[in-house]
Amino acid sequence: MEANPNEYGAKDIQVMEGLSAVRKRPSMYVGDTSLRGLHHLVYEVVDNSIDEALAGFCNKIVVIIHRDNSVTVIDNGRGIPVDMHPKYNKPALEIVMTMLHAGGKFDKKTYKVSGGLHGVGVSVVNALSKELVVDVRRNEKIYQQKYARGKPVTGLNIVGDSNDTGTKVTFLPDNEIFTETEYHFDTLSSRLRELAFLNKGLQITLIDERQDKKQDFKYDGGVVSFVEFLNKNKTPLHKAIYFEKGKNGTSVEIALQYNSGYQENIFTFANNINTQEGGTHLIGFKTALTRTLNGYAEKLRNNDLKLSSDDVREGLAAVISVKLQEPQFEGQTKTKLGNSEIKGIVESIVNENLGNFLEENPSVSKLIIEKGINAAKAREAAAKARELTRRKGALNSHSLPGKLADCSEDDPAKTELYIVEGDSAGGSAKQGRNRGFQAILPLRGKILNVEKARLNKIFENEEITTMITAIGTGIGDEFDINKARYHKIIIMTDADVDGAHIRTLLLTFFYRHMVRLIEAGYIYIAQPPLFKVSKNKKTYYAYSDEELEKLFNDVGRDNASVQRYKGLGEMNPGQLWETTMNPGGRTLLQVNLEDAVEADKIFTILMGDQVEPRRQFIQDHAKEVANLDI
Repeated sequence: MEANPNEYGAKDIQVMEGLSAVRKRPSMYVGDTSLRGLHHLVYEVVDNSIDEALAGFCNKIVVIIHRDNSVTVIDNGRGIPVDMHPKYNKPALEIVMTMLHAGGKFDKKTYKVSGGLHGVGVSVVNALSKELVVDVRRNEKIYQQKYARGKPVTGLNIVGDSNDTGTKVTFLPDNEIFTETEYHFDTLSSRLRELAFLNKGLQITLIDERQDKKQDFKYDGGVVSFVEFLNKNKTPLHKAIYFEKGKNGTSVEIALQYNSGYQENIFTFANNINTQEGGTHLIGFKTALTRTLNGYAEKLRNNDLKLSSDDVREGLAAVISVKLQEPQFEGQTKTKLGNSEIKGIVESIVNENLGNFLEENPSVSKLIIEKGINAAKAREAAAKARELTRRKGALNSHSLPGKLADCSEDDPAKTELYIVEGDSAGGSAKQGRNRGFQAILPLRGKILNVEKARLNKIFENEEITTMITAIGTGIGDEFDINKARYHKIIIMTDADVDGAHIRTLLLTFFYRHMVRLIEAGYIYIAQPPLFKVSKNKKTYYAYSDEELEKLFNDVGRDNASVQRYKGLGEMNPGQLWETTMNPGGRTLLQVNLEDAVEADKIFTILMGDQVEPRRQFIQDHAKEVANLDI
């Protein structure tokens, strides 16, 4: 806490431009007007509190989702200044809330680094809220001002006394702007958990009054705790390696830990912002990691293979957090760090610190090098397996697999691939489909669990190579989303335990080896009906127990015959089309990736090596099972 809290006042608030365009073009400011933009409102308000934490004045943040989907964010920082602004002759609070790019983050004095600069400020939240109320605790008083759609509806009033300091913002997103106004607890908890990891010792609490849920996040270990969390249900090979260093006004924090698995899990952040598309900090880290481990392997003289970047990242969990004064964000979603100088800074810090660690910890170093060598050998085996399957024609996109019933449409944006469990259901699907735009690929039995297999084993699995060829993108370093032959890839399995297992195996494959398809929104799950109800020569379908009950309230239970479907093969082609494949009446669930950390955790628990976490998961969720098929 070097800065003097009493020096932070209206004079520190600078104004860049007005608010007029925000309501006209909201997507320019918050990404979109559906769920992403809705949640972005919360992040903008929380960012202000995080900036107070970065400056050393805040250690508690509370986020509350109310029953009407309004949100309150409370912090114990200094409180937004309330004195009169010397230029605009209005309270500083009102300027912060009503003018775009107004705040204390532009002069490097009030905040040396800021996450909020990535966004557009709390004024945008105000502009896109039906109602907003700010309470500021400061100067031993409680100040309050109310707004509606960005405009003040009251003056700045003193409403009480307080010995505490801080800011409380309550806002209700405007349903005239947002198409969806219901907050997702998991989406918010994912981001708040990240922020708690990245700001060690900061306590963040999320409360959901709609479902009486509460989560507390506080990690005294910071990014080390983050890496340990990523490896929680895996088998770590050593204690987490951690180093932190400042250089040229930039601070770099890195934690890394290898596990016995084959998946890499690297998260990068710049000023607390999740840079999902990577950037210069990630490039610097990868370059230094490969060079340093190869250098150490040469010293050991037990490696005649040169380790590639992929080899040294097998089974690696790492978190890279940089804090810098002038972040430049690039990429389609502005989540890629572009500052060129950061590559060299990260590279030199990793070279020096990781190099020192390897020298000082020879037993751990040998484990890491050995893992890299095994990965290199597996990579060579995978290349041979890939070449062999290619020569057989199994991975040749020019010769599509014989079991694929392709469609006649060539435009991938208009085509669908149904991946169907078993030849029986595959036969019904082939007869019932629309041949113009629907392709069918039946799979025989259960595919390989890729969570426990390296790439060479994957290329030896006939069902997986058939699927890779049909989709067209390739996998691994050859993956190219522009070569996807279908923009809807639909998993269609039976509604029993085996069907659920096959669906999970397929989702594990897509998540681990074709995650870009999920991110692009190309992966779907078909929803076949659970029940067929026949009454008075009419047929009805129900997709859940709740729907069946509703159906009985239309048609009545008397003289109704009910068939519970266990397999897709129980439906004839016409029924399969009518219930599950007809775009005019079917229900598809789109698979998305709201929380990468949670997704990794679930796939590790369900499909990984460790039995105990899986047993615990089953015990915890046993009561949620509606139909158990043994």
